Amino acid sequence: MQFLVYILIYPILWLISILPFRLLYLLSDVVYFIIYYIIGYRKKTVRENLAIALPHLSEKERLIIEKKSFHHLCDMFLEMAKTMTISEKEINKRFKYSNLEVYLDLEKKNKSIALMCAHYASYEWVLSMNNHITFKGYAIYKKIANRYFDKLVKDIRAKFNAYLITTKETKNCIKENNSKGILGVFGFASDQTPRNGENLHWYTFMGIETPIHFGAEMLAKRYDMNVIFLKVKKVKRGFYEASFEVLSDDVKSVPNFKISETFIKKVEQQIYEAPEFYLWTHKRWKHKKS
Repeated sequence: MQFLVYILIYPILWLISILPFRLLYLLSDVVYFIIYYIIGYRKKTVRENLAIALPHLSEKERLIIEKKSFHHLCDMFLEMAKTMTISEKEINKRFKYSNLEVYLDLEKKNKSIALMCAHYASYEWVLSMNNHITFKGYAIYKKIANRYFDKLVKDIRAKFNAYLITTKETKNCIKENNSKGILGVFGFASDQTPRNGENLHWYTFMGIETPIHFGAEMLAKRYDMNVIFLKVKKVKRGFYEASFEVLSDDVKSVPNFKISETFIKKVEQQIYEAPEFYLWTHKRWKHKKS
């Protein structure tokens, strides 16, 4: 069944990937109309999240953000498909780094790097970073249930020298690299809701007390990795600009949870600047502190 689904959907994705960008975004406009107005995909969740995170805005203002966020979501989904056939030259033109030297200076310290980023703007095209760095790049992701699509995603990333590892594989991968002296940069998208459990760290995000991820920080401290924040900005449709900011090059001297808290504050600031480019379709504030 998984293979049947794959052979039915793969040709559609490939055809989308070879479309010129002008036609790609015309298609995105059509998909947006279907997803937002006909299907209403997770519209209730997005509306609830916006009301929680942006209570200072009027209902009309939040509705404008809601529609823009769905439009961006459709753009990003089709851009993901475009990655199947996009050239290195094209992706470098569309996803630029304003201060790459900040990251490259961190590489010179000869420590592996934990790169923290958010589900904001284009987190998929961050893989283009591997065209500019010398460390081996690892992207931490949630494994896709369909093994054929899971392999496809891995193959696409490998084209840009990016290696996908699941959340379960991350700890052992970093440990093994550390023991072999292999330097790598590990991408952590650490802004979404962690699983409910006993070991939760609560902090204020968008004005609401909520648990936040601290796994990247703990692994960085365990294996003496440097930590950097990647901020992505959408310049215009199909074009993005990213910038780096070092969170710590001496992690063991930083109090526990401080790096994670600083990260989430930077994500918060990023969202306030342009909330329409954040991924609002997941329930971010579903855990309540007892």
